[in-house]
Amino acid sequence: MSMANAAPRTDRAAQVLIAFAIVYVVWGSTYLAIRIGVEHAPPVLFAGLRFLLAAPLMIAYAWWRGDRLPRAWRDWWMIAVVAVLMLVGGNGLVTWSEHWVPSNQAALIVATSALWMAGFGTLGNSGERLDRWTLAGLVVGFAGVAVLVGDGLRMSLAPWPAYVALLLAPIMWAAGSVLSRRHPVGCAPMMTAALQMAVTGIIMTVLGLAMGEAEQWRWTGQAIGALIYLAVLGSCVAYGAYFWLVHQVSPAQLGTYAYVNPAVAVLLGWLVLDERLSTMQVGGTSVILLSVIVVTWASRRRAKA
Repeated sequence: MSMANAAPRTDRAAQVLIAFAIVYVVWGSTYLAIRIGVEHAPPVLFAGLRFLLAAPLMIAYAWWRGDRLPRAWRDWWMIAVVAVLMLVGGNGLVTWSEHWVPSNQAALIVATSALWMAGFGTLGNSGERLDRWTLAGLVVGFAGVAVLVGDGLRMSLAPWPAYVALLLAPIMWAAGSVLSRRHPVGCAPMMTAALQMAVTGIIMTVLGLAMGEAEQWRWTGQAIGALIYLAVLGSCVAYGAYFWLVHQVSPAQLGTYAYVNPAVAVLLGWLVLDERLSTMQVGGTSVILLSVIVVTWASRRRAKA
């Protein structure tokens, strides 16, 4: 290998590592920021304003980098569909549910997105068959979620619709991720992510206003701080890094964020909000994280075969 070829590969490896570090740490902390924000602001409007703030910043930065808007209507349609799945459905449902569910539990249930990604990866002509290790990991992981949700309901930590929303969120997020990878659009990832945020911000803000949430908004320091943190770091920086990684690494590698984010979220929830997990929930947590690791390992093993 020549030095000319080695340098770009080294630069790309460094970029991938930095992008993963951002996704791991920043997204792990967003569960805490969401929990703080929705204690002072209505969840749907809060999520909508988050993306309305982030979208213009991202679009301006992408344009400055030389990225341009897509030209084909098919690209605009795909951007809107992925936005509805990943951000309106995936992120929006998490934000709504955290009005009741502790941030550590929300992060752990959302960790199942890696399991759903593996499952959705089997669909279609380009799908991969699941081996016995992956199947075992999926079954065990969903059993862990059942334990976590069941114990949360038993202790009346949150109403059951909040847990239903949390169960649906990783499904929609995984579906959007797989769809985006299989049907790339004709513009750069940064611009694509920015446009998805714009679509999401409009949809969720209109929905929040229609639900009468404007009357419930309180401009507290905590709400403003959480909103800015989520808009700038959670959306612009971390989502931009994630969407770039979607087109740079395998789904198995991408799915690793699902068991690092919960660890960060649980630690921050304990340090800042004094959140605790019951003995049964600790057991369910361990099962979920183990299953995600097994599924990821099996995917890498299959890719190398």
